[in-house]
Amino acid sequence: MLDISLLVRVHVDALIAAQNDLGVCDAIRRIAPVGKLAAMSSLHLPKVAGIDPTVPVSTHTAAPLTEVAAAPGAFIQDRLASWVSDLTTLHELTERLAGTHTLDDALHELLRAGAALVGARRGLLVLEPADGGGPSTTIGLGLAHADLGSIETVPRSVTSYGRILDGLPDAEGPLTHRDLLGDKGLDPRHREVAARLGYAASYALPLATEAAGRLGAAVWLYDEPAEPLERQRHLVGLYSRYASEHLARMLELERARTEVAILAEELLPTRLPRVPGVRLAARRLVAAKGGGDWYDALPLPDNALGLAVGSAGGSGPGALAAMGRLRASLRAYAVMEGEDPVAVLSDLELLLRLTEPARTATALFAYCEPAARKIVLSGAGHSPPLITGDRRTEFVETTLSAPLGMLACWEAPSVEFTPGPGETVLFYTDGLLRRTGDAMDRAFARLHSAAAGVPRAARHDPSAVADHVLRTMLPDGLDRSDSTEDVVVLAAYFE
Repeated sequence: MLDISLLVRVHVDALIAAQNDLGVCDAIRRIAPVGKLAAMSSLHLPKVAGIDPTVPVSTHTAAPLTEVAAAPGAFIQDRLASWVSDLTTLHELTERLAGTHTLDDALHELLRAGAALVGARRGLLVLEPADGGGPSTTIGLGLAHADLGSIETVPRSVTSYGRILDGLPDAEGPLTHRDLLGDKGLDPRHREVAARLGYAASYALPLATEAAGRLGAAVWLYDEPAEPLERQRHLVGLYSRYASEHLARMLELERARTEVAILAEELLPTRLPRVPGVRLAARRLVAAKGGGDWYDALPLPDNALGLAVGSAGGSGPGALAAMGRLRASLRAYAVMEGEDPVAVLSDLELLLRLTEPARTATALFAYCEPAARKIVLSGAGHSPPLITGDRRTEFVETTLSAPLGMLACWEAPSVEFTPGPGETVLFYTDGLLRRTGDAMDRAFARLHSAAAGVPRAARHDPSAVADHVLRTMLPDGLDRSDSTEDVVVLAAYFE
């Protein structure tokens, strides 16, 4: 049987692997004719698949080959390293994009990542969904608001993003302007703005998905005449397809959140009453799915005032509907029995148990006489109010009671206290404590510290007190859409 040289088999296998797996025929190099083996101390060729290519050629071979193709070398290794680097970059950028929780954060991250991929320093992104449902916005990277305003003075039909958003036939894919200042066919206004802002080239991409259609357009700007390389175009194209899908999801979430916020606002007081001796302020932060936290303030006979906060269990439209029913019912009971907060909550508990036996709720109702600075309140599973002023900051001592709907018959004694002149009483829902992420005892301590730290100049303004407490308790942001907790703060300043 004819012996085949190990050297020949090694190089043939490497050549086939390179052609089949990598598809780069230009990576094959030729080596010098194989001669007699050098001494043992000579340099060895690299091993392939564990086989030493320096094994001597068999003497049974009739005619040794004079020239053999060498295994692909540094070129293929560089190509592989480049592909791995590109995949790693794409993975890191998409992970960062997936970590955004608001539409605005996602837009800014897309613009920054795209600029890094195409090698640009500046750019703008126009969000304008084709269905007209909004929201619509324009953001810039390395461009001030005045710069964006200057760009918007250019006729829309001659800009890259305008042609994409208007769905012109020549704007289905990327649009490249390699030399804006040297393009004689460019609109003079476009050339003037580009010269004043100092950019000489642009690269634009449509942002669209098959399900949602066109969402907007991203444009990256170069300081000198340039255009992205083919490799850069490929990478930013892959990234933009993923980013568009993410934007579509964030856009849907933003629309739902806006609708929930509008519905919640419609169910809450449009304005707070004005009663002599007390000033009011309210703040409400809505969770992504919309919770059932609510507040109310209604004038009662004899210049009295009814203040209430509460939370209906659950989230979404069901919780909002329950919130509306609870608030409307409590208003009716407060008008009839406002001087007795226990009777008001007892009636509310009976209504909840008869109409929605599977739902629970917390509530706190306070009957206030501002002229006498007297408050009588009762709570059902709700956190106690907090009094803060120049001389003290302390929680009101209330009785422990179960939430509405948990017991066959709810009843708890009321408590009476008197805020001093210049003091503010803070009513709030548990969402304020839970959003901190701390244990409840630590959250209560943080709330006490936040109220005690209100600047002296702001203590006579209930709006300033409420804003300071919210900023201190929630330093990571008041409008985080990833939160599942509503927050309600109702501040009553007694003169």
